[in-house]
Amino acid sequence: MRIADKDSRSKDLEGKPKRTYLCPEKSIPVMSHIHFLSRTNIVSFIIPSRWNNHSIMTERSFHHDGMICTNRCIGLLILVLTALPLYVRAQTSERIDTLAPMTVWECIDYAVAHSHGLRQRALQLDNSEATRMQAAGAFLPSLGASAGTQWNFGRAIDPETNTYTSVSTFNNGYGLSTSLPVFDGLSRLHTLRAARADVLMQKNALQADRDQVALDTYQAFTNVVYYQETVRLAEEKLHESKLLLRQTEVMEEEGLKSPADVALIRAQVEADKLTLTRQENQRESGILKLKEVMNWEVNDELRMTNDELRMTNDESMITLTKENQPNSSLAIRHSSLLLQSYYHMESTRHALGAARSNFYPTVYLNAGVNTSYFRNLSATHTTAYGQQLKNNLGEYVSLSISIPLFNRLGNIAALRRAKNNVRIAEEQYAAKRMELEVLRQQAHLDVKAYQQECVQGTAKVAADSLAYELTRQQYTQGLASPIDLQTQATTLLQSRASLLQSRLMVGVKEMLVRYYEGEPLDAR
Repeated sequence: MRIADKDSRSKDLEGKPKRTYLCPEKSIPVMSHIHFLSRTNIVSFIIPSRWNNHSIMTERSFHHDGMICTNRCIGLLILVLTALPLYVRAQTSERIDTLAPMTVWECIDYAVAHSHGLRQRALQLDNSEATRMQAAGAFLPSLGASAGTQWNFGRAIDPETNTYTSVSTFNNGYGLSTSLPVFDGLSRLHTLRAARADVLMQKNALQADRDQVALDTYQAFTNVVYYQETVRLAEEKLHESKLLLRQTEVMEEEGLKSPADVALIRAQVEADKLTLTRQENQRESGILKLKEVMNWEVNDELRMTNDELRMTNDESMITLTKENQPNSSLAIRHSSLLLQSYYHMESTRHALGAARSNFYPTVYLNAGVNTSYFRNLSATHTTAYGQQLKNNLGEYVSLSISIPLFNRLGNIAALRRAKNNVRIAEEQYAAKRMELEVLRQQAHLDVKAYQQECVQGTAKVAADSLAYELTRQQYTQGLASPIDLQTQATTLLQSRASLLQSRLMVGVKEMLVRYYEGEPLDAR
């Protein structure tokens, strides 16, 4: 950091400001401009120099008080400006990163990291973890402590003699007890296994939601790229139409074209402008949809680059046949959607085991210690507090059994519901398996179909381009009408847009294949 004078833009060797002139008649202070220059910031401050009525015109000669004030101001400003770049850099580093063009995978990473749905799913997973921890803690013994205090006034039972007395007494008791379920019909074991299955189900549900967010982001990103390319095609079409309009106007002046031909070409120019406006609106709508999927601030700029976007061309065709397609049973068994349904089925089966355990007796082992202290408030002598606690100390161990005989058909109804839940989960698993297999096969067919459309679309674009050039030459020679030229230009534009869509949809359908086969989509 260095200090430069604004008036001279130069320093002497000692880095001191140069002459500062003051009007002696009116004693008007001159505003000194001090510029602090850093590597990334140029900050200008106007520092008023306070002088007395006696002006000093000598170079580098300052009043003592003014010199002290100026030095303090300069020191404070140097301190502020030293910390300012660090603060600005810390506050804007994240924003600078987001202003850089983002690839499709960076958009996916951002969407996954900022999705509200994924955050809610993560909290649900944490709840399942807490439930599993509670189920594991049920195998541990319970431990409890108690304490009580009692004052008796009037007729009461004397704890020492166990007889009625009318004197006032004071007593308190302490207890420590533990209880351990020895046998409960394996209810705790089934509950723990069901909780573990629920955790696995929530983990796969979280992964399925992550994949869905990645798929939606990829689809939205692809749509934006498609709209950007269609805008470019519309701009090229409008440019060609304007050139053709100028050429037609020149030919009209030479008597080679009629005013009707000029009017038709001018109408085509206006139609191309309308097409460009529509495509630009669709592009803005696509960007807004992408921001929504990514949870991006709507008013912030989102810059994109399609460097890592999968766009199939003629040289990179991979035809999917029955020979190179994976086995369906092996392909979808790792799908997070199917695993989510599977662990839900396992959870209902363990819940059925827990419902059956309600018909078995439960055995509990109990143990504890207790003691007490007693004092007759009217007596002059009382045994010491610690001695009474030691003398009244007692221990106990007990074994209790509880047999469910009849609870108003509650256990029978719970068992019936648990069996039905198992059957429902099994049907849902079978239906999900069939659905995923159909969707996987359909995605493979779509990939193959779009690849074939890319091959055929490339040939069609080449043919339409040649036809358009020939029609334009014929139009120039007066052998074709403006309507023929307009029709051929529209056909070429549609062919190019269709080819672009096919090339982009190959990547989308390949993502769907990965999604249905259980490959994580948020990984490159």
